Amino acid sequence: MSKSINVALIGNPNTGKTSVFNQLTGLNQKVGNYPGITVEKKEGICKLPRGVKAHIIDLPGTYSLNTTSLDESVVVELLLNKNSRDYPDVAVVVSDVENLKRNLLLFTQIKDLKIPTILVINMSDRMSRKGISLDVGLMEERLDTKIALVSTRKKEGIDRIKALIADYKNLSTMPTLDASVIDMAYFERLKKTFPKEDLYKLWLVITQDVNFMPLEKKRIADTSKFNTKSNEELKRLQHKETVLRYQFINGVLKETYKIDYKAAKGLRATLDKILTHKIFGYLIFFALLLTIFQAIFDWSSYPMDFIDAQFAAASDWVKNTLPPGILTNLLAEGILAGIGGIVIFIPQIAFLFLFISLLEESGYMSRVVFLMDRLMRPFGLSGKSVVPLISGTACAIPAVMATRTIENWKERLITILVVPFTTCSARLPVYLIIIALVIPPGRVLGLSYQALTLMMLYLLGFVMAILSAMVLNKVMKTKTRSLFIVEMPTYRLPLLKNVAYTVIEKTKSFVLGAGKIILAISIVLWFLGSNGLSEEFKNAEAIVSERIEQQGLSPYSKNYINDNVERYLISRNIESSSDIPTQLQDSIQQLRITLRERAKMQEIASYKLEHSFIGYAGKAIEPVVKPLGYDWKIGIAILTSFAAREVFVGTLATIYSVGSDEEETIKNRMAAELNDKGKPLFDLASGISLMLFYAFAMQCMSTLAIVKRETNSWKWPLLQLVFMSSFAYLVALAAYQIIK
Repeated sequence: MSKSINVALIGNPNTGKTSVFNQLTGLNQKVGNYPGITVEKKEGICKLPRGVKAHIIDLPGTYSLNTTSLDESVVVELLLNKNSRDYPDVAVVVSDVENLKRNLLLFTQIKDLKIPTILVINMSDRMSRKGISLDVGLMEERLDTKIALVSTRKKEGIDRIKALIADYKNLSTMPTLDASVIDMAYFERLKKTFPKEDLYKLWLVITQDVNFMPLEKKRIADTSKFNTKSNEELKRLQHKETVLRYQFINGVLKETYKIDYKAAKGLRATLDKILTHKIFGYLIFFALLLTIFQAIFDWSSYPMDFIDAQFAAASDWVKNTLPPGILTNLLAEGILAGIGGIVIFIPQIAFLFLFISLLEESGYMSRVVFLMDRLMRPFGLSGKSVVPLISGTACAIPAVMATRTIENWKERLITILVVPFTTCSARLPVYLIIIALVIPPGRVLGLSYQALTLMMLYLLGFVMAILSAMVLNKVMKTKTRSLFIVEMPTYRLPLLKNVAYTVIEKTKSFVLGAGKIILAISIVLWFLGSNGLSEEFKNAEAIVSERIEQQGLSPYSKNYINDNVERYLISRNIESSSDIPTQLQDSIQQLRITLRERAKMQEIASYKLEHSFIGYAGKAIEPVVKPLGYDWKIGIAILTSFAAREVFVGTLATIYSVGSDEEETIKNRMAAELNDKGKPLFDLASGISLMLFYAFAMQCMSTLAIVKRETNSWKWPLLQLVFMSSFAYLVALAAYQIIK
């Protein structure tokens, strides 16, 4: 049986730690280019020489072991708990060659825990451009460790890391310095009280409790009786320790690290002045957003239309090819219709993730975070709230988890409560289908009305988030005092491999996550829409046939027949019905008969649906949603979308497909839907109302669950659910009543 080595991969945020993890394990993980992106550990296996395997643990980014947040606490807990199955045999500290001084603070702390420690200096390919020279041999001697000079971009130095990990038993475990000199008498008493414990580990346990919160895992010693100093005194000692470490680091770097500042000059400073300017910075970001949303609409229109048509054709093929029966109807009207309702949005969602990934990879996202910090301070949000709010544009769940970097509990709680207002990718399918139905395709200054509407919805969510934060800040009477430090990484050309992987994995995660829910709900909806116990349902064909004989077809059916005949005439280059050649009159008459029969079948299907199980359920809730401009079908879709917002489109696709034997796209079915007055159901008033409802409503059970987990209480998620849903209803009601 081959031996396995536990390896902890540790480093400051934005040092390329996750890129090193990818290279070592061959696993692909998200590579972020701004702090706060990695909140939980990632794991993978690295094969070493002689059949040895390394179990690599990618720990959350941390600046030091002086914990100020939950993610940093995770690192300290692991390094202090020898009983943990993940306790490292060797620690690999990843640093950035341009920020070596700050990175070495964490290295010296970990090495002082007497864990074999390797120093990885990443981004070595930038040394010549930045005028940096290193004396690696002398630095290894001064730090009493082994160093791997690495460039993950050029895939250089990874074999060196593997060789050092395999040889970890020969690494020195001697501390870099004696931290007890900051208060010899205090540490001497500590040593006498716990003679069997490591002194520096005891110190970290004590200061961990002072700085943040008690360790959740079993402690190495019970220090509760050792209260010889106040918290303020302990923090002063901790500051003295930090100063001591930097004195040591400065001495090492003075001998081994040189920078030619003339060679280091470049465009970064100039670009930063422009991109973080208090006026131009916002204008540039606003212009980028406009470009992104315009591209989402323009680039994705063709693949979306293709996907939509293919699912309609597939459903039609299934009905015409497979034997009639329950399974055929389930496949065509339930499964294909429901899944098609989400797959159609793959192009737009993929483009959204593409642009977000490019912004992260290039280093621009950190500048955005810096800009937003200025904007959010007056509203009572911590600067560290920016990362969760921005990452919430992808999904609220990791955004809520990213609040762990906020050390102030009330600031963290406020951020958790307002994050769901930011427009996540799950809302995108709802917005896109409604925008396509109710917003005209015109342009202003080269930008389409549809793209501008989408951007306004994103901005509306963000504005609502910060306004809610301001109200909560006043209600909870919090005072924001925390400092916000954000890494300004060097501008980089995005790695296409990382960008491609991000787009594929994020899109796949979205589609598979939503697909599981939609598939289950589609089957249930199909069953409820295809069955009923009432006499109206059982005798639908006779009832509708009698009504048609007495009153004729509905206005919608008549329009449907006339529109199809008109399209047929146009295809034959015939301008009007009076110009029909004699030889075509019989064909057109036969076409009208066929269309009339099809329209009759659709009216029967519609009548059955209205009197099915789902029809009665929808009619029961229709009085609640009708003031918003919705019918019972939309009401059902709103209810099912409490599982996940994107289920809305899949639900409508399933409902509109039940009983339909026509090769017609989802968008066309929704566009043809009429209200009780015979007018299009999806008009400007109902469309705006629906988009505003989804902009503000809390309709995601997974987000509620994660909020409960992060706050350890059902109080806050239930408060979110009630407030956001009530507010969404009132705003949608006002919008519809005003616009109509």
